[in-house]
This record gives sequence, structure tokens and C-alpha cells, in this order.
Amino acid sequence: MKKFVLYFLPVLLFGFVGCSSEDDSPGTGTPDSSEVFIPTTGFTSPASYPGMTLVWEDEFNGNSLDLSSWTHETGRGQNGWGNNELQHYRSQNTSVERGHLIITAKKESFSGSEYTSSRIITENKKQFRYGRIDIRAVMPKGQGLWPALWMLGANFRTVGWPACGEIDIMEMIGGQGREKTVHGTVHWQHDGNRAQFGGEYSLTSGTLADQFHVYSIEWDATSIRWLIDNKQYHEIDTTPEQLDEFRRSFFFIFNVAVGGDWPGSPDSSTTFPQHMIVDYVRVFQKN
Repeated sequence: MKKFVLYFLPVLLFGFVGCSSEDDSPGTGTPDSSEVFIPTTGFTSPASYPGMTLVWEDEFNGNSLDLSSWTHETGRGQNGWGNNELQHYRSQNTSVERGHLIITAKKESFSGSEYTSSRIITENKKQFRYGRIDIRAVMPKGQGLWPALWMLGANFRTVGWPACGEIDIMEMIGGQGREKTVHGTVHWQHDGNRAQFGGEYSLTSGTLADQFHVYSIEWDATSIRWLIDNKQYHEIDTTPEQLDEFRRSFFFIFNVAVGGDWPGSPDSSTTFPQHMIVDYVRVFQKN
């Protein structure tokens, strides 16, 4: 088991969540959906695990997002959602079809932004403490794209970030040959500063946009382990007292950011629209 490493940085990165009061009118939920190619190849995880029970799943069946589980966060956020991101999040950029969730990033002018995308959360609807989480998804591609499947502590609204803790199940940054690499990271607060510990894994061939991969964590009271296609590539020991954030409940956030401090901005090589396609999310807990 790896020891955790502290990194103290003065700026906010992907973990900051801003609430926007600016919203847009309800959309049809089918942005360019007829043009979306859904791969038929890739890894599929088991539907069950010995000694564990499936406590929640979303297979994204039907033709609209299940609003009993998910909420749209819209707008541009504070300081580009804490990361100088360029997109305006809209509900219209989320669709559900053919058994998949599709989040679409588009180059279009809207409310002062040159890009739009979507961000959905399960806050106050579905939150979990420990278990195995599997998310089967295909990533977008292109310079400046920043898709993420992640979690924030359910006490975020009262203690703020990073004190609530953040678990990044999957992040990818597009362009410059970076689309073959998955990043798994945690953020927390230590002595009043943000600390983080992350790992990564790169495919030997192809990119994360070519076909489906399953991004997973195994999370308990002592550690978090990150896996891609059931292969572990990263682990953190969460037993130190200062990592108590990770012994509490968390909710999901799925989004595709455009631009920002980490990936940089889109350029002439970036094509739009781009799509993150999610087949399912499943949460298993020990019996």
C-alpha cells in the first residue's frame, strides 16, 4: 500500500463547485443526439460481486434523465467553476437514449460563453459511504476537453471544499497525446490547505475515446483503490486522522468541462460537438 503524499497548492482546481443562480429554459434533451456514434466494443464489468449487494444503479434506460436521482447544475460557476473553465453548463446538453447517458460539449455562443456542456449531480438524492463503484463510459477527445466522473462529500454545502473531500474516479484531459491516460485523485483539507494524492494509468494503445472502459473504485474505512477494466493502478491509505473526510458519505458529479487550468483551451485542432457516453453507474456494498 502506498503512503499518502501531501501537495499544498494556493489555487483551486477541479474540486471547486460553484452554484449558479443563472439557469436556462428547459430543453428537449436531445442535443445532436442523432449524430452520436456509440461504440459497441470495450470492457464490461460483472453485474454482481461475491459478498456484495447492488445498492443503486442507473442504466440510463428510457429517453430522459432520472430526476429522482440527478440534478442539473447550470451556469458558468465562480471563476469558471474554480478552474477558469470556459463552458456554460446547460441541461439541454444532456440526453438519454439507446440505453446511454450522453453529455455533449458544443462550440456555441451562450450567455457570454463560447462553449456549452452539461454537469449533473446526485446531491441530496443519492449519496454513499463505501463500496465498489463501476462506471462504464467512453470519453470525448480533443485539445481542451476535460471529462470527469467524480464525487464530493455530502457535507460540501456546510463545510465547503476541500474540507468535504473529493474523490475523482476518472479524469481525462484531451489533446497532446493525453487521451490515453486516466487520472484517479483525492483532495482533502490538511492544516487549512488543500492536499491531494493522485495516480494515473495509460493505455498501451488507442485512447479512452475509442471504446468503453470501466472506471472503478473500491472504497472502505481504510483505503481507496482505483481500477480501470478491473486492473488496479492506484491506492491511498485513508487511515490517518487528517483523512477523515473519506469516512463519510459522498455524491456523484458527471461533467465535461471545456478549457481550464489543467487541459488548456481548445484550439484549431479541436472538433465539436464532443460527447461523453455513459452506459451505467453501479454501486455495490458489502453484505
